[in-house]
Amino acid sequence: MKCKVEKSRISGKIVCPPNKSYTHRAIFLASLAGNNSKVENILHSADTIATIEACKKFGADLEIQNSAIIVKKSIKFDKNVPEINTENSGTTIRIASGIASLFSEEITLTGDDSLQKRPMQPLLDALSSMGAQCSSTDGKPPIKIKGKILGGDVKIPGNFSSQFISALLISAPLTEKGINLTIEGNLVSKPYLDATIATMRKFGITVQTLIPYKRYNIAPQIYKETTFIVPIDFSSLALLLSATVLIGDDITIKGNIGNLPQGDEAFIDILEQLGVSVSISEEEIKIKSPEKLTGGKFDLSNSPDLLPPLAILSLNSSAPIEIVNVKHARLKETDRIAIISRELVKIGIKIQEKEDGLILEKTDNLNGADLNSENDHRLFMSFCIAGMYVGNCIVTDPESVNVSYPNFIDEMNRLGAKIQLN
Repeated sequence: MKCKVEKSRISGKIVCPPNKSYTHRAIFLASLAGNNSKVENILHSADTIATIEACKKFGADLEIQNSAIIVKKSIKFDKNVPEINTENSGTTIRIASGIASLFSEEITLTGDDSLQKRPMQPLLDALSSMGAQCSSTDGKPPIKIKGKILGGDVKIPGNFSSQFISALLISAPLTEKGINLTIEGNLVSKPYLDATIATMRKFGITVQTLIPYKRYNIAPQIYKETTFIVPIDFSSLALLLSATVLIGDDITIKGNIGNLPQGDEAFIDILEQLGVSVSISEEEIKIKSPEKLTGGKFDLSNSPDLLPPLAILSLNSSAPIEIVNVKHARLKETDRIAIISRELVKIGIKIQEKEDGLILEKTDNLNGADLNSENDHRLFMSFCIAGMYVGNCIVTDPESVNVSYPNFIDEMNRLGAKIQLN
């Protein structure tokens, strides 16, 4: 499927979707706690549905009530678990792999074609070092895991994905020995690890930080029932803010911001460095943009999902936008560095692709083009926003938004966008 995107201006009020990362984590932890634990303001999307289905396969009894989930009974570790298909969700398969290692029977986890290209070996090696039997297809899904891990000392590299570390942390309290975790090398996406620890704390688990982002101790503990409220998603907010900067007229973005750590909150600082004035209240965000953004150099090592919304801001920047230290964005749903470089040049942006980032510079020859998002939800939304800025664009794979922002097209059109499905 494709969509036609015409030059547009948007205005009005829009509610930012709930946070995908916290929805994943809270549903998994509520499923480990049981006892009518409740997760409110969940994001309903393809990825989070994959997590819900994984928890059901693990034996949890979940009840969906509008925007909330109640877990009546927790995961059953003596259950014979059928194959778990996590579809396109990397977070789901990685956290579920950690939980699978707590079962004594073999469990198979797989996903769609895109997910089967994403690395799993560092996590499988870590689980194997604690006694699990793991096999895979060249270090990628589908994978088989047979526990039960006992815990103890474990090491894992930090330069692939923080999701591996989150998977180990979440499983650690339920091991016999607990886990002494050492992260080797430089950890990418550090705030996502902070998010995992903050969510675990809400469910009664203490994670002892020995050296931040290097060494952690998690003693044997029990997840306790609680009610967890999911805040807005700063990854989706970044896209809405980029749209507001490029094509917005008096846009108000509403939602429960909360006080839980989110790495993509860095986008607020990035906008301010680019010359945008940002006004934030407890449940509302507004911005005021200059005629031209100022450009600059930005390190996205801790917030790789900001690559697409930041890249498109080069459309209205008076100086180049340089994005560095985001090599791990090549290991997302797609190689986002390569695809952004390949596609945005079509609409007139001069791009220098580097191994760990991009340098983007607007030219005087902006024009419409056919843009292939490669079924990547964040690329699709960013390319649509770029299309609304330059006009006369075709963007592929609109169905990809079901992963994180199912109502994106409807919401944009409600505000005045001209996006038509073909």
